[in-house]
This record gives sequence, structure tokens and C-alpha cells, in this order.
Amino acid sequence: MSGKEHRIEQESVDLNLEELYQRYRKYSFAIAYRMLGTVTDAEDVVQDCFVELKNKPLDDIHNPKAYVAKMTMNRCLNLLNSARKQRETYVGQWLPEPLGESADLPADWLERKDMISYAFLVLLEQLKPIERAVFVLREAFQYDYKDIAELLGKTESNCRQLFSRSRRILSSGESALEAQSSCNMNNSSRIKLLERFTTAFLAYDVTAMLELLAEQPVFVSDGGGNVHTVMRPMVVRKGVLALLTSRRVLTVLRERDVFHTVINGEVQLAFLEDGKVRETLCLRLTPDGEHIQSFYLMVNPDKLGYIHIGQKKRTCDKK
Repeated sequence: MSGKEHRIEQESVDLNLEELYQRYRKYSFAIAYRMLGTVTDAEDVVQDCFVELKNKPLDDIHNPKAYVAKMTMNRCLNLLNSARKQRETYVGQWLPEPLGESADLPADWLERKDMISYAFLVLLEQLKPIERAVFVLREAFQYDYKDIAELLGKTESNCRQLFSRSRRILSSGESALEAQSSCNMNNSSRIKLLERFTTAFLAYDVTAMLELLAEQPVFVSDGGGNVHTVMRPMVVRKGVLALLTSRRVLTVLRERDVFHTVINGEVQLAFLEDGKVRETLCLRLTPDGEHIQSFYLMVNPDKLGYIHIGQKKRTCDKK
């Protein structure tokens, strides 16, 4: 067995429901959030799984971890398949829900080593539900194909094909995949780049902004029809630069208090009004960490409930 793979180990089932919940809730949430891209839906999946376990004889469960994984995946696949039409009619661009520091979530869910970068979460939206399931289990949790096949009711060969197809689809986002592996690294260099960006953004500094942009930057915003924002992705360098330095577009962001905060395990930007988070801006950097490849602006208030700014977070001073 290679170092990348592991099998689901057989575990003792001599646990009551509360012990199972404490041991596997984080594991269930980690799967569900990677699959669904929304915190509320992921929490609902976790709760539903353990409500079902409440009515099931625990003695019948020979491998609790595998059982929880299968329950979680089945619910996620059902939700993704049923949500397809809903997302097709979504107003504007749909982005995943950012996960930050919130008093409503257990602290251990926010450990960086357990986080998925926001750019990686956006990347997963390109996959079909079953492709996403195979990719998440293989790439994020490092399961071997035998266990993936057992969890999803597929053959090992089929799972290998689905994973290979997923890698090909995601190949254009390789820097996001690399960013995911560095999610728990020192953020000092990232903070310096954020400070440079914030200074340029607040000052409408075209020259400084140009130095920060990658060759082919992308700007995506999600308002969900609740808040007016840029409706379509901007994918041309000239257009992204004009958008970020315009004195008309995105002006409201410059009127906010700007803070650094941890979102999906990385330092990002949050914009506050009267102490409440109104927008977040997540940046995906180039592999060398020197330029900004993608901008993901969340202005949909329905997706900002899990972003909280603590008193110790650093403020970006306006010039």
C-alpha cells in the first residue's frame, strides 16, 4: 500500500450515540462541506446522519467511520442532484459559502489542518456530483479505490476512471490544488500581499494594482439576487484592472472597514459596516505567491453568516 492510500480501519463499536457524535461529527462535516460548498447544508447533513443513527441498533454497525462516511456521501449526492436545477436558476454567479471564525461552530472545526481553501472549493464546482465524491474521498481523505468503491457502490475501475476524469477537468486550476496543500503554512507573505492589494485598491492605484495581477486574472462575485454586484465573471486582465480601480464600480467596498480574517484556513479580507460583515473577498494567488490569480467577492448576505471578526484581527488602514 502506498503512502498516499489508506484503508478504512475496523474500529470498536462499543460506543454510545453521544460518543459516536463527538468522534465523527467533524469527519462528517468535513466531507459534507467539501461536497456541498455550503455550511448550513453540511450541518444539516451531519445532524440527519446522527438522527438516523439514533434509531438504529449500534451493534449492527461494524465500522462506524465507514458507515458515517457512506451516510454522509449518500445525503450529499442526493442534495447535489436535487440542487442542480436550483443553481441553474440562481441569479448571477454561484459561489461556495465561505467558512470563517464563528461562535456558532465548534473551534475544532476551524483548525487549519482540517480546512479546505476557498479556491479549491470553487474548483470543485466544475465536477459532477459523483466525480466530486470520488475526488474528495481520494484527494482530500486519501482513501484507496477499494474503499471508495465500497462507499459509493461503484467498481474500483469506475472509481479510477472518475478520478482521472476529475483531475483532467481540474487541471486548469492546478495552482488552487497547490494552494490547498499549503493551507496550514505561515501566512506572513500572504498578509504582505493583502496589504499591498488593499492599499492599491483603496487608493485607486492603477500602477500598483497592475503589478499585483496575474497575466490572466479572474474576478467573480456572488450576490444571489439579494445585492447588486458584478453579474458575470470578468476574465480579461484589462477588464479586471478597470473593475478594481474604477471610481464607480465596487465603490461601496471602499466605504467599509477592511479587516484581515481567516476564511477556509487562509487569511482573506472582510468588509464591515457597523461591526457587521457585509462582504468578503477571497484571493487565489499564483503558485509562486507573488500575484493574484482570482478574486472571489461574496456579497450575498445569506452566505456570510459564518464569518466573524474577532477583536484581535488586524485592520487594514485606509489611506
